[in-house]
Amino acid sequence: MITALVIPAYQPSEELLSLLSKFQGMDSFLPIVVDDGSGSDYLPVFDALPGEVILLRHAENRGKGRALKTAFQYILQNCPQCGQTATADADGQHRFEDILRICACAEANPKTLVLGSRRLDQGVPFRSRLGNGLTRRLFSVASGVKVYDTQTGLRAFGREYLQRFIDVPGERYEYETNALLSAAQSGIPIREEWIETVYLDANASSHFRTLRDSFRIFVSILKFSASSLLCFLVDYSLALLLKTLTAPWPTALSLNFSVIAARLVSTFINFNINRKLVFKGNETLGKAIVKYALLAIGILLVNLLLMHVLTGLHWPFPLAKIVVELVLFCFSFVIQGRFVFRRK
Repeated sequence: MITALVIPAYQPSEELLSLLSKFQGMDSFLPIVVDDGSGSDYLPVFDALPGEVILLRHAENRGKGRALKTAFQYILQNCPQCGQTATADADGQHRFEDILRICACAEANPKTLVLGSRRLDQGVPFRSRLGNGLTRRLFSVASGVKVYDTQTGLRAFGREYLQRFIDVPGERYEYETNALLSAAQSGIPIREEWIETVYLDANASSHFRTLRDSFRIFVSILKFSASSLLCFLVDYSLALLLKTLTAPWPTALSLNFSVIAARLVSTFINFNINRKLVFKGNETLGKAIVKYALLAIGILLVNLLLMHVLTGLHWPFPLAKIVVELVLFCFSFVIQGRFVFRRK
């Protein structure tokens, strides 16, 4: 199988040439470098690329995400011989041997997204450990899938996923996190293989801007949770309002009516937002409605049960409502992404 090796490059060092020289004469790889607006000062590096390397160019810097999409689009349109694609960084962080191993793993595990994951422990710059630690935990909550190294640029996957990854939103460093979220919520298996952690000169050549790019990544993850948060606020506010208005009613009747009515309204909102904006599944409307209805009924029954238990233990209604909704939030989000709105 021929692998398209995509390397987005912005103001690269000689490390790029060193890496590509090792792929010379290998018929199983087609190297594709994207010059992401590096400028005239870096022309000597790109002019020295081996002859078999395909060079794509952006007139100005457009971001790592856009550079990857440019290459993916080129592969779809011009490289039918490439059965899989691998991505690697231009700054020398990914060893030749690790790239070969990740590509071999992807070939042996078709329809799987294979990640070359770094052990982020001793010798890793603090900003890298901090950024990965935070995004790892946020990613797990948002997707329901545990990935140790969410920011690795060494990845390999089959040709069938190229168009999907082209459609993923994001132009800069947040794109790689978005692509992982899209894969996780679509049921694409994600496999991690350990690679050697390489940081040259404390990662001085990296163009990752710690504050700005970390913020982009965190926002991209939180957007996937925003729909459920909005509907939680609608459900919570409406339930409190109805509970106040029905205070003269018998306690059980007031609680049941408030919880059920508020949930019906928030469920309608949640279904439409998640189907059209968040998960973007391609299930037919009828199937999605049936699956969502079954999930909503199950969650409603559990919601009522937990509310009766907690209020029976003399918990205040507002506190009990928050605790119950937080517990059910993660469960509902994962089930919707993997079952209700899952893309085929």
